[in-house]
Amino acid sequence: MFDPMFDHDRLDVYRLSIEYTADSFAVSKELNGLHRPARDQWLRAAQSIPLNIAEGNGKRSLKDRARFFDIARGSSFECAAIQDVLVASGGMEHSQSYQLKSKLKRIVSMLTKMAMKFGTVSESPGVYALDVDSEHEHRDAEHEHEEGRKPEP
Repeated sequence: MFDPMFDHDRLDVYRLSIEYTADSFAVSKELNGLHRPARDQWLRAAQSIPLNIAEGNGKRSLKDRARFFDIARGSSFECAAIQDVLVASGGMEHSQSYQLKSKLKRIVSMLTKMAMKFGTVSESPGVYALDVDSEHEHRDAEHEHEEGRKPEP
């Protein structure tokens, strides 16, 4: 792609978001008429992803970094929703949207991990890392209220 000059240039998530933005611009060339407002919003949201990644990576405060990564993550979800609108309105083929969403899913996954890494939590993260089998937990909760059965501690 290019020689990294800044720290964010070395981030896989940044490079992938640049690739996604280029892809969205290429696809959007075919969008006009009724699809123009969605196209314009999509391009702004797509650009927001790498811009917020770069800005966040440049922040010295870990809390600020996490906030910008969260903003980029939100822009990724916005792009996915705009693609849904374009597919539903006939502006984009489902297969094309699926390919682009695959990139967005990878971007969201990386940004989620980065935001969690740099985010500040007052309690120990181990408290929230309990492995709960929600299917069995739900079954037990259904039977808690039966006569003679006491809830498990």
